[in-house]
Amino acid sequence: MAPVVCPALCEIRTQLQELTRSVESCQNEVSDMKRDMSTMRHDVESVHHVKEDIDDLRDCIDKLQEQNRRRKLRLLEQGLTGFLIYAIFAAVLGMLQFGYNTGVINAPQGASIFFIKSAYYSRYGVEIADGWEKIIFSIAVSIFAIGGMIGGFGGGFVANKFGRKRGLLLNNATGILGAILMAFSKAAQSYEMLIIGRMIIGFNCGLNTSLVPMYISEIAPLNLRGGLGTVNQLGVTVGILFSQILGIQEILGTESGWPLLLGLAICPAILQLILFSFCPESPRYLLITANREEEARTAMKRLRASSQIEEDMEEMRVEAQQSEAHMGMLELLKSRALLMPLGIGIVMQLSQQLSGINAVLYYSTELFIGAGLASESAKYATIGVGAIMVGMTLVSIPLMDRAGRRTLHLWGLGGMFIFSIFITISLLVMELIEWVRYVAVVATLTFVLFFAVGPGSIPWMITAELFSQGPRPAAMSIAVLVNWLANFLVGLFFLPLKAMLHNYIFLPFSVLLAFFWIFTYKIVPETKNKTFDEISALFRRNDR
Repeated sequence: MAPVVCPALCEIRTQLQELTRSVESCQNEVSDMKRDMSTMRHDVESVHHVKEDIDDLRDCIDKLQEQNRRRKLRLLEQGLTGFLIYAIFAAVLGMLQFGYNTGVINAPQGASIFFIKSAYYSRYGVEIADGWEKIIFSIAVSIFAIGGMIGGFGGGFVANKFGRKRGLLLNNATGILGAILMAFSKAAQSYEMLIIGRMIIGFNCGLNTSLVPMYISEIAPLNLRGGLGTVNQLGVTVGILFSQILGIQEILGTESGWPLLLGLAICPAILQLILFSFCPESPRYLLITANREEEARTAMKRLRASSQIEEDMEEMRVEAQQSEAHMGMLELLKSRALLMPLGIGIVMQLSQQLSGINAVLYYSTELFIGAGLASESAKYATIGVGAIMVGMTLVSIPLMDRAGRRTLHLWGLGGMFIFSIFITISLLVMELIEWVRYVAVVATLTFVLFFAVGPGSIPWMITAELFSQGPRPAAMSIAVLVNWLANFLVGLFFLPLKAMLHNYIFLPFSVLLAFFWIFTYKIVPETKNKTFDEISALFRRNDR
């Protein structure tokens, strides 16, 4: 019996050992599961805490967004104040100076050329070589744009070194000097004084075209920034109109009156020197660039005519936190994030100068004569073109913050494109069909009307809007330099191009207008009712 029991006991013992090992293994697995469950419980608790943190952050973001929304709504409710109107008017005298000196030199062309011939004869006792008097006069005309390029290029340096206000005040010294040199050039029998005066006044105007739009965009309330920015172009058109009216034969467009006509450029400079002295510095410059918060508060209270300025101050602080540091032009050109807004600013400036408006203004008198008007009547009709520009610029002021910059620019470029085609057709067939001459006149006036709607004013303001405080001065310098360079090139090459293309002279401008329309439609963002930080954020998102 014993031998039979032993193997059974051994078998049982073996099974018990295996069972024990299985139990121990299960216990180990249970322990591991307990540890895993504890870890999972800890992870769940961590996730729950993270979720609570995320919910808290979301609540904070929602509260901040709601605060920003309410602040923006309060900013959009701001209106014009008497002192703000005063500051805008004082600043825009610089753009009036630009417009006046752009148009003033054309009226006394014959008298100026005669002066150059007589001055040369009185100095050397011989007649000037045939044609050289026209070359000297052309230099006096074109050097204005060269001075403008230099002034515009230096605008960023002046804005950062002296501030917007002091920069504009100091600039009036160049306006006064240039006007004096031009006014006394005939008395001194020195056409060199005329040329130097034109260059100095060009420098003055170039600096104005950089500083004035910058200053106005920085002091304007958010909901009025577009309309007030349009006042830049209003100053230009009023200056051109004044120069056209004063330059007619019956007033100052005479052999004896032209020095006074040119010398009247001293009036905007002296007036701005007096009036602008009482204006505050740009609060954005004081807070963001110069870090002088109390002075910024004082300036903002004067401009808003209220002590309730916390929304404005907070909006500027947000921009200060997001804004890039002060940038030079080389740094701006190297910044990948800012290449897109810089490119938009440059193309917008080109859309103004290469639109063909200068060609139309040049050609308008000839078109009016071709329509049957007498030469003197055609000159008055040309003044009417200037009046249309002033009138339509006034109309576009309230539209700028309702329709938006992009929309108005598209309307302006599209209308100019269509009527540039009409002008070309009219030029081709007006000699065959007499009534088409009147179509040419209407097309010319409508072309100018559409220019005033968009391309006349928007490029000046949008460059200042596209950039935050740090790179804004450098961007304005580059954009204004491009504007003046394009202006100079149109003046230099228009007559040779006209000699080559004859009645097809407006076709190159039609092609350019089509390109600018497509570029605006595809690339240019709408900046209406957006803070500077929101506009900058558009490009930060696109850069990712």
